[in-house]
Amino acid sequence: MATTETASAADPYGSGALGDWTILGRSISSTATITYVRDHNGVCMFGDSIAVQDGKALATKLSSHGITLAVHNWSGRPTAPAVDALENWAVKYGLPRRILMATGTNDIFNPPVFAAQVDRAMKIAGANRTVIWVNTQISRTAKSAAIQVADQRNSAWINSQLHDADKKYPNLKIVRWAEYLAAQPSRLTSCLREGVHTTVPVGQNARNDLIVQAITAG
Repeated sequence: MATTETASAADPYGSGALGDWTILGRSISSTATITYVRDHNGVCMFGDSIAVQDGKALATKLSSHGITLAVHNWSGRPTAPAVDALENWAVKYGLPRRILMATGTNDIFNPPVFAAQVDRAMKIAGANRTVIWVNTQISRTAKSAAIQVADQRNSAWINSQLHDADKKYPNLKIVRWAEYLAAQPSRLTSCLREGVHTTVPVGQNARNDLIVQAITAG
């Protein structure tokens, strides 16, 4: 995550402020991979730092199902510029039938803007494509108790907006990562290493398995 500490007066949602994500690590597929995925019923993925970490392992899991993956993953990135990347690929390359959005973690710093970005993504994808969207669970254990509570509240706010979008768009499928973690409280430590990113291999496998199940279900 890209964060900066700010005074509470400038922090209306309690999680701090988004830092400069543009200088952080990224993983973006080549033009050849993108066009291959488009032409061979693969999946295009747009994600943040969790996706940067877990994307290669996800590609390996999908390949066992005969599915190829092209990625545009960038650490610290919130959803708006991820949707910008989706729009850019739609114009430049065209899109495959399935799109994976693994973004929302960095929207805890400004939760109200998230719903409009989901709407944008669904309009770009169109009614004939399936959009698979991973929901969020953030409570940064290195931060104060107050920030951890704010993180959790803002995660739930983002997930609520995604749930509302699910009622509007029949072609939106939610990967319920937050619910998976909540089902067994021990998973919050076995699957997350600092309240955000997956542990490897336990959390990474669990999250990627949920994503693969959603993609291969139809």
